[in-house]
Amino acid sequence: MERTVVLLKPDGVKRGLVGEIISRFEKVGLKIVAMKMVWVDEEMVRKHYPITREEWVKKIGEKTLESYKQYGQDPGEKIGTTDPKEIGLKVCNWLVDYLTSGPVIAVVLEGPHAIAVVRKMTGHTYPEVALPGTIRGDYSVDSTEIANEKKRSTRNLVHASGNAEEAKFEEELWFHKKEIHDYHRVDEDIIYG
Repeated sequence: MERTVVLLKPDGVKRGLVGEIISRFEKVGLKIVAMKMVWVDEEMVRKHYPITREEWVKKIGEKTLESYKQYGQDPGEKIGTTDPKEIGLKVCNWLVDYLTSGPVIAVVLEGPHAIAVVRKMTGHTYPEVALPGTIRGDYSVDSTEIANEKKRSTRNLVHASGNAEEAKFEEELWFHKKEIHDYHRVDEDIIYG
């Protein structure tokens, strides 16, 4: 069994998609072992994302530069710089603004290959390229082009841990051990037996 963390971001909560999104995970056989609603502050967001790691910030900036290029926009004109690190820092601030703009539902899901299954179900980070049938592909039409134009983070409904190390870190960040529950779902024998 593997555990992973999912955050239903403020846009998913405000749009009333919490039940729909969570039911998808349950229907595939993943078990909710922890869940809570929180309104996070800037400090928590900065702990969640590796904003203090220069290489991560630069990578975010490089991805954003690619997005500007893809849509034929001049980042120097639109955002005032072409430096990947400076752009990455701006995007990190947009992430902080996004996640602190409303309540977040934090969930720990458990099941075989939970990390990969959840990543597949959530779809590509950018909703405009997420496949139909995925959460982002079915429930969001936001794009990096719109987000960059409005100088905000892409509204992509959910966050899902990217690997086992990230999942463990996020589980410990978002939940105390006593908030994680061990129980038997009635369909586990059928699903996993």
